[in-house]
Amino acid sequence: MFGFFKSSKEPPPATDQAEAQAAPAPEQAKTGWAERLKVGLSKTRKVLNTPVGDLFRRHAHIDEDVYEELETILLTADVGVDATQYLLDALRRKVKQDKLTETGQLRDTLRAILLELLAPLERPLDIDTARPFVIMLAGVNGAGKTTTIGKLAKRFQGEGKHVLLAAGDTFRAAAREQLAVWGERNNVEVIGGQGEGTGGDPAAVIYDAIHSARARGIDVVLADTAGRLPTQMHLMDEIRKVKRVIQKADPAGPQEVLLVLDANTGQNALAQIKAFDEAIGVTGLVLTKLDGTAKGGVIAALAHRHAPSRPPVPVRFIGVGEGLDDLQPFRAAEFVDALFGE
Repeated sequence: MFGFFKSSKEPPPATDQAEAQAAPAPEQAKTGWAERLKVGLSKTRKVLNTPVGDLFRRHAHIDEDVYEELETILLTADVGVDATQYLLDALRRKVKQDKLTETGQLRDTLRAILLELLAPLERPLDIDTARPFVIMLAGVNGAGKTTTIGKLAKRFQGEGKHVLLAAGDTFRAAAREQLAVWGERNNVEVIGGQGEGTGGDPAAVIYDAIHSARARGIDVVLADTAGRLPTQMHLMDEIRKVKRVIQKADPAGPQEVLLVLDANTGQNALAQIKAFDEAIGVTGLVLTKLDGTAKGGVIAALAHRHAPSRPPVPVRFIGVGEGLDDLQPFRAAEFVDALFGE
């Protein structure tokens, strides 16, 4: 019923062309990740770092006007109301504790507080705890799931792993073909339903992929699922079924449930995390398209959204471009330096 299929030499559909870009431009290849991250976050830097510097130059001393303007800047960067309040409260405490009086002293203090907030998000993904290590990817339409799968496949191959892709998005037209393009470029085999139509059983496709991976000694299975809105209850029920079937194929699986988030959605990302977490138990996040948004501050909201008794869902990877090397593990210090560095 299911099996391997070879990817087409034809390019992906025009609507998905951006998601299928494979290699970094020559200038990108020569540029280190720290610099690419800084460039990728340039829009967020423009609404956060530049106004902060202007604020501190215009106000020599710390007063309520400084806090009010800083609040506006943080909200503009989509840090969110709750996380903004947390940062300002922590900043006020630090100012009082250290007896700070000049605004020039606030920049490093704010950086340190933001770094402390983001640090719990930095928990690298360990794929050596199971074989095959099954990663189930979910997200709304257009978040960048297929791009993320291609980049992860390339990354894991670079670590010496054998990777298999499961084309579980059987609802979207040409989804299998698009994944096959990534499989071809990475020299990775793809398992999907036979036939040209869509609407097959995604759970059965992924179940077959896991059994094939186990028989062939594959290290990592990347399981694609259909994009869906949290309000589409019938599709949320379907993704629950996918996870249940994965657990039938592998009682310990999936070892990771990655939710792919488009940074452009801003605070809506919080609602997506809540809905998908309730449905399938999200264990990690991928934040994509940071290079196209001024809302990069949402990552502070992601860090602040957890209850005191539960750590936040970690951000495993962040994406700042279309090149294969533009998806990297999230590192809090690098991120803060890219936002506030000179």
